Amino acid sequence: LPGQILDQWFESEPLKATLATDAVIGAMASPHTPGSGYVLLHHVMGELEGQRGAWGYVAGGMGALSQAIACAAAAQGAHIFAEKAVGHVLLGRDGRAQGVVLQDGTEVRSKLVLSNASPQITFLELTPQEQLPKDFVQRIRQVDTRSPVTKINVAVDQLPSFLAAPNTRDGRPLPHHQCSIHLNCEGTHLLHQAFTEATHGHPSSRPMIELCIPSVLDPGLAPQGCHVVSLFTQYTPSVLAGGRPWDEQARNAYADTVFDCIEAYAPGFKASVIGRDILTPPDLERIFGLPGGNIFHGGMSLDQLYFARPAPSYSGYRSPIPSLYLCGSGAHPGGGVMGAAGRNAAQVALEDFRRL
Repeated sequence: LPGQILDQWFESEPLKATLATDAVIGAMASPHTPGSGYVLLHHVMGELEGQRGAWGYVAGGMGALSQAIACAAAAQGAHIFAEKAVGHVLLGRDGRAQGVVLQDGTEVRSKLVLSNASPQITFLELTPQEQLPKDFVQRIRQVDTRSPVTKINVAVDQLPSFLAAPNTRDGRPLPHHQCSIHLNCEGTHLLHQAFTEATHGHPSSRPMIELCIPSVLDPGLAPQGCHVVSLFTQYTPSVLAGGRPWDEQARNAYADTVFDCIEAYAPGFKASVIGRDILTPPDLERIFGLPGGNIFHGGMSLDQLYFARPAPSYSGYRSPIPSLYLCGSGAHPGGGVMGAAGRNAAQVALEDFRRL
């Protein structure tokens, strides 16, 4: 339990709760849920430019990371087709993957196919079911993809000024504006309460909020004097109590709750908002292909990690279809911006390619 681990090392309840957020990021779990300690480990095990457990902002926004990978691939001779949806994986008579068929009917033939779509999309939508073992299909259907995350992107016309550390008169960014700001994290009991509400189908009345202002470090993201604020919030259930839909009313009601919370810490925040984009779990699934809205393509619980990710006997990136590989967050070692699944899958695919 992360609570027990943090109790051994720290005394301050706000510090413990703030660190405990890394144990529940993207997980429908509370700091009191057994196994959530692994999620905490997963988020601090890496390093950035020699700093262990550090995170960073990508200059130009997260899309710039995809662009950098794309440029590196193109420099090696890769051809990239954007906005070309895949209809299904093309199989030969021998059952091997031979390429993909795009939704417009175009066939793209290849000796190997790597998919960084989720296991659910890869095997339940893009692959003929009769070609897959029944127990494998059942396992993929049973993967826990519950997600508590609603992401809210906000445009503001002035920098938030927090009661705990008010802005200077010239309005220049202060050190705390340059890092993650955790709100509603005065104690781990608050995180647990927020989680409990969501398990009953209700968006948290006092949600856990991780607030970042990337434009402070990367001014090109917003016009002068304005900023973009990224809100990573929990907990919101994928399905609301009574089967109610996440319609415009429900979306805005939850966003208003989040903004009311921020206003209590930073008076004037609501008046500074000039635009907002609310992405609930169903939105994240529809727009980005994330099953259940889960940012990791499936929960990071101990029964869905290591040799069991995405399914027992298939954690080595190879799938039941020869020449079809899984290289996204649904494969070992799971989610996070680290590229480990892709790198490992590429090495396995290259090994097989040399044999071909």
